[in-house]
Amino acid sequence: MEANHSTKAGTIGGTLVSIFCNLHKEDIAKTITLAGLGAIVSFLVSVTLKIIFRWFKK
Repeated sequence: MEANHSTKAGTIGGTLVSIFCNLHKEDIAKTITLAGLGAIVSFLVSVTLKIIFRWFKK
């Protein structure tokens, strides 16, 4: 049985609205902050490992 487009759109729309209504500004800010911190730490570890590997190659 195939659902029509309005049923699919209504289901997806209702799901998205219920998700967005349950998101809080604090959660979004915390997620953005943690993502930025993770990117910085990842970059620093990559640079540090590159320096260490160059030092061992000599």
